[in-house]
Amino acid sequence: MGFSEDPALQLLLFVLFLSMYLITLLGNLLIALAISSDSHLQTPMYFFLCNLSLADVGFTSTTIPKMIVDIHTHSTVISYVGCLTQMSLFIIFGCMGDLLLTVMAYDRFVAICHPLYYQVIMNPCRCGFLVSVSVVASLLESLLQNLMLLRATCFKDVDISNFFCESSQLLTLAFSDTFTHGIAIYFVGIIYGFLPISGILYSYYKIISSILRVPSAGGKYKAFSTCGSHVTVVCLFYGTSLGVYLSSAASLASRKCAVASVMYTVVIPMLNPFIYSLRNRDIKRAMWRLLSQQAI
Repeated sequence: MGFSEDPALQLLLFVLFLSMYLITLLGNLLIALAISSDSHLQTPMYFFLCNLSLADVGFTSTTIPKMIVDIHTHSTVISYVGCLTQMSLFIIFGCMGDLLLTVMAYDRFVAICHPLYYQVIMNPCRCGFLVSVSVVASLLESLLQNLMLLRATCFKDVDISNFFCESSQLLTLAFSDTFTHGIAIYFVGIIYGFLPISGILYSYYKIISSILRVPSAGGKYKAFSTCGSHVTVVCLFYGTSLGVYLSSAASLASRKCAVASVMYTVVIPMLNPFIYSLRNRDIKRAMWRLLSQQAI
């Protein structure tokens, strides 16, 4: 259903979302290129950040290009296969970003609470394993939700109160039984929402406990500063995505969910490069070197 059927707003929406999408692509790809091309950034923290940037690119690319085309063609129709494909890719990249944030919290926990064993624990094999687990878990979640949706033999002439095929709304359409629908929604939410956020909260509980034992104020500030960007992204992502997921499961009629969905599908992936780079001297130096080489 998109955002508005008012013809006067279509050009504004087209320019707005095209600009945001291009900024998201440029910012995240620039961070990924800067990290991969700089030998000083070949550390676990930046390895996970590089993967998070690539996941954000895929995350926004599953929804925004289709919406831009819909605005341009004045058509918001999507096929059944196209809808399931969009939902599957959206879940894969969204869950991957979700789990990578959890992995990054674990990385900060090891760096601050066990600094002497950091290189041993966060070795390249373990880092690759953690990213692989995130990918496999994302594929499994996508498969799980597709299997639940395939019980509905056909979606025809239905309205989705959003600008993309949002999974909780599709599950609401698939399950006529409210009780079964509620179980499916909250089961997926607990596994892929509550468990990762529990891991993040536990990691930061141990991190804060360890930092409070540091005697010097400078040491405390330095430790907290390494976590500030990650905490900001986690709060923004989980605060909006879980709220939209659970509220859209309860109501299909309101377009408020579509507006709220913009936060975690468009705005947060666009802000991530700025959040992670503005206060990070290593990233800024790497990006400056990358841009200087390209200019030369």
